[in-house]
This record gives sequence, structure tokens and C-alpha cells, in this order.
Amino acid sequence: MEEADIPTAEDLQNLLRQIADTYMPFGMYGPDRYPPKGCPLSDLPVYYLDWFAQRGFPKGKLGYLMQQTLLIKNSGLDRLFNSGRTSRGGFRPFPRKK
Repeated sequence: MEEADIPTAEDLQNLLRQIADTYMPFGMYGPDRYPPKGCPLSDLPVYYLDWFAQRGFPKGKLGYLMQQTLLIKNSGLDRLFNSGRTSRGGFRPFPRKK
């Protein structure tokens, strides 16, 4: 039985940085509603990420980062994104749905 590779602290920092620097390029949290780049993946609500988990994440790096974001949030570790939020000026609450 092979052991899974355990990520290093550097690997985790790199992952968090990639998530914080990636913006949702389409959909209800894309640039049309959250100009100019869209909503950062780290700020996406869990229900939105859950929707993708049920229907399929996008292919490629975006889908991988969205999956990791959901895993981190569902593990109660959302605070790991705080340093990235601080560097962007803080978390911006989402507008209320009407």
C-alpha cells in the first residue's frame, strides 16, 4: 500500500495563494456582476461551490481550485483565506438577493 504524498507547508501556501489570486470568470459571481475580474474563489459562498460539486466542476485548473476551496471551507478553515482578503482590502459581503 502506497502512502499518499503529504503536502508541505509551502505547497499549502502556494495553493492558498492560487485560490486567492483566481477570480470566477463566469456565472453569477463572474465579471458581469462583480467587475472588473469577478469574485475571488476564496470569497465564493459554499452553496455555490456545492452546486458545482453536484453538477460537475469546470475542467482544468479552475475546477481543481474550486474543489480545493470547497474542501477548505467545509473543513471549517475559511480563516486561512484571511491574509489574501486583507491584501485585497478585505472581504466584501455579497449583495442580498431580492
